[in-house]
Amino acid sequence: MTDVRTVTVAREIAHPPEKIWRALTQPHLIAEWLMRNDFVAKAGHRFGLHGDWGSVDCRVLEIEANRSLSYTWDALGLVSVVTWTLTPSGAGTHLRMEQSGFRADQEQAYQGAKFGWAKFFGKLEAVLGEVE
Repeated sequence: MTDVRTVTVAREIAHPPEKIWRALTQPHLIAEWLMRNDFVAKAGHRFGLHGDWGSVDCRVLEIEANRSLSYTWDALGLVSVVTWTLTPSGAGTHLRMEQSGFRADQEQAYQGAKFGWAKFFGKLEAVLGEVE
């Protein structure tokens, strides 16, 4: 059996789940903190994320408005699943992102994801500060 690793980032964010949900599911907002995209909030929808370095092929797996979103992430030999979970908290929302599916021989991708998601979370929080 192959060991599979997961990158997890979790933060308390001082915004309600509904506001964070918009930033996770509206294409123009996703483009501000993650990458250009053609996302549609519908299970089964295939979409792409496009950055200067290349693109990611994705497919929405599960979606529950204001609570959870899961999609495949297929890029540069990495086939994984990204899952967002939003839980209301006293401070706003506990936001958790897990990207699972890193094989032992994908150390560079694993370390890159750890670095990248921390950076994306910072951008997400900045976008949330600007969204009504």
